[in-house]
Amino acid sequence: MGDMTNSDFYSKNQRNEANHAGEFGCTLQELRSLMELRGTEAVVKIKETYGETEGLCRHLKTSPTEGLAGTAADLEKRKLIFGKNFIPPKKPKTFIQLVWEALQDVTLIILEIAAIISLGLSFYQPPGEGNEGCGTATGGAEDEGEAEAGWIEGAAILLSVICVVLVTAFNDWSKEKQFRGLQSRIEQEQKFTVVRGGQVIQIPVAEIVVGDIAQVKYGDLLPADGIFIQGNDLKIDESSLTGESDQVRKSVDKDPMLLSGTHVMEGSGRMLVTAVGVNSQTGIIFTLLGAGGEEEEKKDKKAKQQDGAAAMEMQPLKSAEGGEGDDKDKKKSNMHKKEKSVLQGKLTKLAVQIGKAGLVMSAITVIILVLYFAIDTFVVNKKQWLPECTPVYVQYFVKFFIIGVTVLVVAVPEGLPLAVTISLAYSVKKMMRDNNLVRHLDACETMGNATAICSDKTGTLTTNRMTVVQAYVGDVHYKEIPDPDSIPAKTMELLVNAIAINSAYTTKILPPEKEGGLPRQVGNKTECGLLGFVLDLKQDYEPVRSLIPEEKLYKVYTFNSVRKSMSTVIKLPDGSFRMYSKGASEIVLKKCSRILNAAGEPRIFRPRDRDEMVKKVIEPMACDGLRTICVAFRDFPSSPEPDWDNENDILSDLTCICVVGIEDPVRPEVPEAIRKCQRAGITVRMVTGDNINTARAIAIKCGIIHPGEDFLCLEGKEFNRRIRNEKGEIEQERIDKIWPKLRVLARSSPTDKHTLVKGIIDSTQVEQRQVVAVTGDGTNDGPALKKADVGFAMGIAGTDVAKEASDIILTDDNFSSIVKAVMWGRNVYDSISKFLQFQLTVNIVAVIVAFTGACITQDSPLKAVQMLWVNLIMDTFASLALATEPPTEALLLRKPYGRNKPLISRTMMKNILGHAVYQLTLIFTLLFVGEKMFKIDSGRNAPLHSPPSEHYTIIFNTFVMMQLFNEINARKIHGERNVFDGIFRNPIFCTIVLGTFAIQIVIVQFGGKPFSCSPLQLDQWMWCVFIGLGELVWGQVIATIPTSRLKFLKEAGRLTEKEEVPEEELNEDVEEIDHAERELRRGQILWFRGLNRIQTQIEVVNTFKSGTSFQGALRRQSSVTSQTQDVTNISSPSHVSLSNALSSPTSTSAAAAGQG
Repeated sequence: MGDMTNSDFYSKNQRNEANHAGEFGCTLQELRSLMELRGTEAVVKIKETYGETEGLCRHLKTSPTEGLAGTAADLEKRKLIFGKNFIPPKKPKTFIQLVWEALQDVTLIILEIAAIISLGLSFYQPPGEGNEGCGTATGGAEDEGEAEAGWIEGAAILLSVICVVLVTAFNDWSKEKQFRGLQSRIEQEQKFTVVRGGQVIQIPVAEIVVGDIAQVKYGDLLPADGIFIQGNDLKIDESSLTGESDQVRKSVDKDPMLLSGTHVMEGSGRMLVTAVGVNSQTGIIFTLLGAGGEEEEKKDKKAKQQDGAAAMEMQPLKSAEGGEGDDKDKKKSNMHKKEKSVLQGKLTKLAVQIGKAGLVMSAITVIILVLYFAIDTFVVNKKQWLPECTPVYVQYFVKFFIIGVTVLVVAVPEGLPLAVTISLAYSVKKMMRDNNLVRHLDACETMGNATAICSDKTGTLTTNRMTVVQAYVGDVHYKEIPDPDSIPAKTMELLVNAIAINSAYTTKILPPEKEGGLPRQVGNKTECGLLGFVLDLKQDYEPVRSLIPEEKLYKVYTFNSVRKSMSTVIKLPDGSFRMYSKGASEIVLKKCSRILNAAGEPRIFRPRDRDEMVKKVIEPMACDGLRTICVAFRDFPSSPEPDWDNENDILSDLTCICVVGIEDPVRPEVPEAIRKCQRAGITVRMVTGDNINTARAIAIKCGIIHPGEDFLCLEGKEFNRRIRNEKGEIEQERIDKIWPKLRVLARSSPTDKHTLVKGIIDSTQVEQRQVVAVTGDGTNDGPALKKADVGFAMGIAGTDVAKEASDIILTDDNFSSIVKAVMWGRNVYDSISKFLQFQLTVNIVAVIVAFTGACITQDSPLKAVQMLWVNLIMDTFASLALATEPPTEALLLRKPYGRNKPLISRTMMKNILGHAVYQLTLIFTLLFVGEKMFKIDSGRNAPLHSPPSEHYTIIFNTFVMMQLFNEINARKIHGERNVFDGIFRNPIFCTIVLGTFAIQIVIVQFGGKPFSCSPLQLDQWMWCVFIGLGELVWGQVIATIPTSRLKFLKEAGRLTEKEEVPEEELNEDVEEIDHAERELRRGQILWFRGLNRIQTQIEVVNTFKSGTSFQGALRRQSSVTSQTQDVTNISSPSHVSLSNALSSPTSTSAAAAGQG
């Protein structure tokens, strides 16, 4: 809650209330306590205190129909008294905290210790300094000044450690800042519909104030608490607050309480906002969570003691991680959201392997050095260990220790996480320009491995501008919009009323923004198409709507994915009722028993007439790729009043008015985008609610299927029949028979979409595990978006629920943006491979040089500080240079890598070893015969603290030059010849290579003692550069060797199956456990995504610990964790809740997501 604690907040508001008590008829405190009531209690309380909801509206000075006046002064006053609709975010980590975190790195700690010891020893003047009896300890080359300079090495090491720490901390800090910027952008873009001054307007969520009248509709995420004042058939998913997955039906007289953070699953209506921001239910929970990490830790400990069951909530996610201990888990969740993706999994594994090897090498180096020194001094030269010589010997041992640590530092690739972070952050920033708003960093890299995309049809592949192009009215099938005069007046009146009244009143057609543009369609696009049809018939729907405003609608059956139709009942002036219906033609026609003829009179419509109509009218329309919608009506007598809840009886015996064919043209850029996907080895499948002929026609237009090929197009019913066994259970083997050929799934329910996605992901029949991307816009797509490896939500047409469940939001709703995401994802993968190829070459060479050099000459040819500089080039700069390569279209010409492909391919291994051989040969040549070649003093066997030699400077310089030129080689990883291809498109790369070169000149010429360098002549420089250039030539030689011949090369950094799906075994037996549970356990790829949400849940559990149902939910959770012994007990009830859970789009884990 920012800096303000709860009590401060109250006292401040109490004062405000005292001042304004007279202004509004109720205080903040009263409203807060009102919102804590549920169901009938709340209804009674409202009645007693305010006398109905209208009374409450009067108290809050607002009108249920007109809303607030919306004057600035009034809004300000409301914000002052009742608070703003804003929950202050957690404080970000300070730069100091990030520095402290960066310092926790083990290698850095070892280095710091070594440097401090070295410093301490250099200041300590040993008494035995002049004693000749201390063996080789004092060499002739030392003079007083040099001995004083012993501290420089330690200081230089410390300095470079500080550099590394600052760079890391700065990176983390900027990443955090970017992430917050992104979050606030998402929040600002979220708008909500309210009524102010009688006008329906959209305002940013943060602008909502107490007293606003908000319009809620299917798919909304409620932004504030409120009381339901009018509407129809409203069902809410309150699982994010209560953990109950059942949808709660809201009604004015039974349960009018609407809570922030819950999702509208069905229906529509208006609510009076009564609590916003920190006073809303979600806000109260967030306040409880506290802003500081310290409180949180205390609270967590408390929560653990109090509530074992709540801790069980965490179990499902932990099992995905191999069930580590609680404390470790806590630590992880306290760090800010760290998600482990496939790539990071592979990288961590690789880094650990390299680190272990480095540790072994450095230990051996130290042991050999110590032994060699001891044997040489005490055995060969038969020296005594004199007490006064001890400090001198210790200084030698410290020097050996520092050399050992240096080997370790160079071996450990701490640049890896940096490279990944930079690469991902850079990509995410650039992807914003390509209309991809990335919500979870790792999604962008997973996308590069995608092998399948399941796409919606409407709005993604098509433009989502619906227009009626054909109609069947009065026994005539019109191929274009009919002439208004040719339609009987009766039919016309019915048609206009049916369309105008039986659609959401928020749906409108507005005049175009620019002259000559298309009219703007607002609201549900199918309904817009129908309203457009009314306008094309030279009629107007506005007068009808103003005659029968929304409040006068008697009953509304809203559209949902089960009904696939929408009906509205109105009371006619004579007291009888008329119901208008519209919906998918094959569904509504089955319920029609009459049809209007050419004169506008109803005639009998028998099943065989219907079959003929389907053949003659509906199928031809569908084959043209049109959606067919049937509009019908039915009259009911005034008495007895029909039983409106008996839906099956009500929705039967209808009279068909007309059937229209609505065209939704394919977006012009989609066929090309799909062709690119197919070329890139990605299968595109279309999953739609439309009928199969329409779907097939559109799929052919898009190029998803090509006539004459052997592919499946199935309807949802047929799909379900094929994948279920006799008992009605889904079998993986049956899905495996279908999905490889399936291209179009029509008339599919959200459950079908989820089943298909899950079936493809869990399939083991292909050698690579499939990586599935899913696009969705509706609330019902939630489960599939969550289940998919990458979920794309539509930024424009998408509901809040879909966006919440997604990983990437397409800000332009366009399929071709997905192709861009694939390109960026592959680019991230390649960038990291390039970086690895470069880094590992340096690692191998540096370690071997330091190791052998130390063993043969008692001193590493590359000094600690030089090694750190090399480390800086390799790690920070190279990761910047190679991770920011822009993607090219060529990336789309290869097949996806898949999950089990190793990070380092054979070709890369060939490059790494090949370049290592070249570099080692040259460095050893220089080390052992360099002084003869250049006619200079040998630098070998120099005594402690001797001045730097030209010999070793040449070796260091050559080594760096070779790295620089090899960095250019590393730009290509698939064995391409032209390594300069597109180099100028990446200015960062050029800058870094030139910058490093310049700094290297400065270090060698003016680095002196700290860098152990002595200035070189021009000719010596020329030789160093020349040897470096040899790298490019050698690269061409390596490229000529065919990789296929080198069978002995091992690949490295692959994720084994076991690690990838640790929770699969767990899933086998508990298959029946309800869907929400399984959702919680989908830790398969994004391991930590849920941890911080889980924290919120624990608090939520403690806050709302009322009622046995909740304990029941917890108990169910814990029985899951106690594994499979009591599967039998759970399986039966969870079948009941399965249907509810499936229709609920988000599992409990989406709990705090709305505000997270």
